[in-house]
Amino acid sequence: MTKRIGILTGGGDAPGLNAVIRATVLAAENQYGWTVVGLREGFDGLLAGLPTITLSSQNVHELLARGGTILGAANRGNPFSRPVYSEHGEIVEYVDVSHEAIDALHQLELEALIVAGGDGTLSIAQRLVDMGAPIVGVPKTIDNDLAGTDFTFGFNTAVKTATEALEKLQTTAESHHRVMVLEVMGRNAGWIALMAGLAGGADAILLPEIPFRIGIVCEKIRALKSAGRHYSLIVVAEGAAPEDGEQQFYIRGATESQSKLGGIGHRVGEAIGECVDAEVRVTVLGHVQRGGQPNATDRYLATMFGATAVELVAQEKWGYMAALEGGEITHVPIREAVNMKFVDPESHMVKVARSLGVVFG
Repeated sequence: MTKRIGILTGGGDAPGLNAVIRATVLAAENQYGWTVVGLREGFDGLLAGLPTITLSSQNVHELLARGGTILGAANRGNPFSRPVYSEHGEIVEYVDVSHEAIDALHQLELEALIVAGGDGTLSIAQRLVDMGAPIVGVPKTIDNDLAGTDFTFGFNTAVKTATEALEKLQTTAESHHRVMVLEVMGRNAGWIALMAGLAGGADAILLPEIPFRIGIVCEKIRALKSAGRHYSLIVVAEGAAPEDGEQQFYIRGATESQSKLGGIGHRVGEAIGECVDAEVRVTVLGHVQRGGQPNATDRYLATMFGATAVELVAQEKWGYMAALEGGEITHVPIREAVNMKFVDPESHMVKVARSLGVVFG
């Protein structure tokens, strides 16, 4: 009997999601003759009963280099905490409808489900596995903050985008003798800021893992000016915070998942403007980091992860996730992988940056 498996993409989009879909379909079809069904809009679509897409080599062959996800993604759909709205559109309570998600999988006659997502989506997947659902995972996040894998696909492309932004800011900063502040994504992990900062020649890198003192940043800017360089480049992770302050949010929701980090770049820019004699400009890179074509590294990683997920289904290794460890593609328990992975302030990368004169506040 031909196996019928599903795939969904949850959480925020990331370059390489379509490459995962393509690899999953090709591996399932060519190696096993299975049918693959695409579920729209993550777990939201599963609960809402949205129409599915039958995927085949004929309709996925052009997806390798395409950004976004043809299945859509939702970072709100949690079957264990489903909002109930009043007639006025206000949330009155959250209810557990996880049994409906399990029922929906049965109604779709799916023998397995591949879930591509970050810590939130995969945490939901693990809880469904605990209820008996046949699910395997694929790690996806531009933030690179999932434990259990050296890198997640989407991260490399996001770093490339941030690095290119720094290169462009450098030339205009030099032309006008300005301090340029670039705010990048990453939530509570500073991987994008650190790697892009090193690759793009930043003078200061502010990370969530290292509470900063703005005075140290200002001292660095003044020292550069005294040495004859009249511009500076500052990279700020969206989750960074001063020693005596808090993280900045442009949206404060009722829960952590509903709150959106952002705004620290402008706070840093204002503070620098008060302590140094220089023009300061702030750029918030935002969702540009999520968009566009995946680079070659992310295409390769997404392809390997997608094919590995099919192998996990074949082996019925429910509750496991494709992973990259020491350059080798492997698999790890989702339960362990959803632990967060942060930048170690004493890591070799940070020490190298300091040896180059980069300050972390």
